[in-house]
Amino acid sequence: TPFCSCSSIPLFMGFTSAGLPIGVSFSFLISSPMVDLGSLVLLMGIFGAPVAFVYVIAGLIIAIIGGAIIERMHMEKYVESFILSAGSVDIESPELTLKDRLVYAKYQMLSTLKKVFPYILIGVGVGAIIHNWVPEVWVASILGSRNPFGVVLATILGIPMYGDIFGTIPVAEALLGKGAQLGTVLAFMMAVTTLSLPSMIMLRKAIKPKLLGLFIAICAVGIILIGYFFNLIQPFIV
Repeated sequence: TPFCSCSSIPLFMGFTSAGLPIGVSFSFLISSPMVDLGSLVLLMGIFGAPVAFVYVIAGLIIAIIGGAIIERMHMEKYVESFILSAGSVDIESPELTLKDRLVYAKYQMLSTLKKVFPYILIGVGVGAIIHNWVPEVWVASILGSRNPFGVVLATILGIPMYGDIFGTIPVAEALLGKGAQLGTVLAFMMAVTTLSLPSMIMLRKAIKPKLLGLFIAICAVGIILIGYFFNLIQPFIV
């Protein structure tokens, strides 16, 4: 989906209140901001097809395993009561002609473009600053192979930030060009898109602290493991 983490939370709330299993809802919440068709195309253009496909598969693995863990632990009681008691409403779906569908598709396309375009501009701007003014030795020393904790640091740095996948890809490209390892910059991307502080504040309104902590822990551990995995296979796919 083309949704950022904050935009995915209302959908998560709707899915949960409609009666979907909590594991399914959380799998969506993890995968929605992290993996989508647009990011796949951008990743293929910047990092190449092997990196893009492995990234998508890795993101889906985190989502599936994370949802399965939450489902297995029966964490429904840690969802706020106003969501569980909301219920669902059945309404008749209007019949749409082909013209209506095309008009609706055009509206959705323009709406999505308006949402993501500012993040793309910000991402390109930050990437340009890194590319032109940040010394390569700084990036290499902090996020390069000489720092074994680069993936962990990148994940921690990414959490307070807010952005969608389209805005973080140019930043990741600039960091990679400055000497950061592939897995480290991808971990940064995943942390920004999935665990941004604003989205966690919003999510806290829907779930209780114990479930929120479990969600953050699952995502953070998954992101870090995948980051180190990409660093290991970087010589073979880049």
